[in-house]
Amino acid sequence: MYQSAKRRFVKPAIEQFLRQEFPKCFGPIVAQSVADEILKIFQSLSPPGETLMPGQIFWNALDQNTRADSKNVKFVPVVLTVVNEHDIKRYTDGIKVSIIVREAIARMIREAYAQGGILSNRDIALLTLRSQPWVSTMRMKYEKEHNVVLPHTGALHDMGPCLTHKEQIIYKVVVQKKDPKIVAAETNHSQKAVDHYLSNYNRVKTVYQSNPDPNHIHFVTQIAKNVVKQYIRIYELYQKQ
Repeated sequence: MYQSAKRRFVKPAIEQFLRQEFPKCFGPIVAQSVADEILKIFQSLSPPGETLMPGQIFWNALDQNTRADSKNVKFVPVVLTVVNEHDIKRYTDGIKVSIIVREAIARMIREAYAQGGILSNRDIALLTLRSQPWVSTMRMKYEKEHNVVLPHTGALHDMGPCLTHKEQIIYKVVVQKKDPKIVAAETNHSQKAVDHYLSNYNRVKTVYQSNPDPNHIHFVTQIAKNVVKQYIRIYELYQKQ
């Protein structure tokens, strides 16, 4: 699960480039040696650490224009604020730690997105030394409390179970009767993604009304069974509304 996270650091990225672009010239040992020398040059030319504010870190986030499961995955360096003066004040004011943590997670996700990157639950879990389920729970609680969808990989790339963003998008369009263009902006989704969710929802709903069997719906629509079950749940939740 965590093996591919190594690619977010400089030396492994150099090694991968050498082995990928010059497979006949660089084996693992030679690639490591050359990467070490390149890294020395890079470090000698890097800006001093004082360019970061206290509480901030560098991280290589997934580039917004690629996917984590892509063969040509790309990363973009971002500066993330793990803790700031406002957080400290919240602690001294006696605000619940869980609330402060949820706000910090939301802040890092938005900071990465503003710099052209996307953070996953795994990224945040590594940065905060927490488990992925814990991070996911904190993020979803924040989204529910503030009625927003944060721009993370699960929401933007439809990776993982991530049911929340589908629910919110369909709720805003079907129940609240909002324009899909407005919903796309409110949920940090492209118009194409919103249209895709609505199209699949309506396809599942149409077949469900004649035959609610998930296997039958999967056969007719060719939508993955786990996704079919998600849309059924959403339909059953909102049909009365």
